Amino acid sequence: MILNLVITLVVTLAVMVAAFAISVSRRKYDTIDTVWGLGFAVVAVVTFALSDGAIAYRLVLTALTVIWGVRLAVHLHLRNHGKPEDRRYAAIEAKAKGNPKAHMFRVVFLTQAAILWFVSAPVQLGQYGQDSFGVLAYLGVALWVVGFAFETVGDWQLSRFKADPASKGKVLDTGLWRFTRHPNYFGDACVWWGLYLIACHSWVGAATLPAPILMTFLLAKGTGKPMTEKHLSSSRPGYADYAARTSGFFPLPPKE
Repeated sequence: MILNLVITLVVTLAVMVAAFAISVSRRKYDTIDTVWGLGFAVVAVVTFALSDGAIAYRLVLTALTVIWGVRLAVHLHLRNHGKPEDRRYAAIEAKAKGNPKAHMFRVVFLTQAAILWFVSAPVQLGQYGQDSFGVLAYLGVALWVVGFAFETVGDWQLSRFKADPASKGKVLDTGLWRFTRHPNYFGDACVWWGLYLIACHSWVGAATLPAPILMTFLLAKGTGKPMTEKHLSSSRPGYADYAARTSGFFPLPPKE
């Protein structure tokens, strides 16, 4: 198992090096957005090939991770296609001291590699052990389905809203966005808690609890929700009113 974890770490680093090379050739660092989801899918497939656990857990964890990762990669690629460089990466590059490319590789790509490998721990370690598919695993699959639905529908509603010229300068406050300001981030968190529950069939999988905690923190308090809301507060005049009546993360009835 330890050797296999080392192999997936090397694979993760290789994926990020390739993503960095593509970004440099394109002169756009948003390649990392597409590769983020694909990286999880690659780690899941490599682990499936290396692991020797019960086939049910290996198949389910791998399939759910690949579905989630590919869907996210396609969505982000389409969102970024034909657009200028993402403001986040432009800001990071502007702060570079010395070689900007080396700075971006360290700060963005190596950091993402470390997070990806760490967060994917339930998918990796959950593929070991010979336990039968239990109650926690079924609950995990159900939670994954809820999260995937929130993330997919939320992204679709936002894409449709942005594509409508009449929505320019307005705030999306219908559909899932009426109950939470970030249905996509909430859904993402549910996906990873679902994968963690599936991995809990063994003590090794249960020990990966820090992985979904870190992912949830990044989404709710780190680079997800706070950065998005900072930008929207300055670019959408009605965002403050929307934020005052709408839950920040967990879906809740809006305040009147």
